[in-house]
Amino acid sequence: MISDRLGVRAEAAGWCTIDKIPDPPAEVLQAAGNPRLRPAVMPPLGMLGTAVGALLMPFVMLLSLLDSAREALDRLFESKKDEKRRAREDEARRKAIVAEQGLDRVFDGNWSGAAGQFLLRWYGHSSHHQRFVVATEDEVVLAAPPKRVSVGRDKRMEVVARLATGQAVLFDPFLGEFRTQLLLLKFHDGSWLRLTTEEFRGELHMHVLRQPSSGN
Repeated sequence: MISDRLGVRAEAAGWCTIDKIPDPPAEVLQAAGNPRLRPAVMPPLGMLGTAVGALLMPFVMLLSLLDSAREALDRLFESKKDEKRRAREDEARRKAIVAEQGLDRVFDGNWSGAAGQFLLRWYGHSSHHQRFVVATEDEVVLAAPPKRVSVGRDKRMEVVARLATGQAVLFDPFLGEFRTQLLLLKFHDGSWLRLTTEEFRGELHMHVLRQPSSGN
């Protein structure tokens, strides 16, 4: 589907979102041509989809409960004390890395950097709230419907940005230590943009961790 629709040979791909873009300084906004900084509102059909989703929620909750029950059985074979200790240590280390690298922000904070300038154009490329991020052998491709849609995002998406390996790469700031949804789009000048994947340690994460440069 990716090859036919987008014309790229994917090594990994997945839907991602970004956090709310902070308001840039007035001079930065003006210099960029007063770009759009928010996604479009959800279309009426999307509201209907939300209502339908609410009707399906009990079924989803049942599946979640069954999954939780399976996990509970798995945990019976481990020491609860050791598990809690490891969880506390992991969370403390994860928070320390987030604080050290400023990963609680949507980008590194430098509007003059490559990531900041790319962020200013984010919703100019497409008003959709998500991006389909595709990792290929020599570039990172971003695709999305031209305008925000509530259904049929795969059928409507098109390439909205291409970043060669020399411009930006995908990077896991935790180096695979934690099961996370966070990835960075790291630019050549060291600036970065934070992406949130739909899956925990999904296809994009595994692709990043297979790369020789993943520890750099």
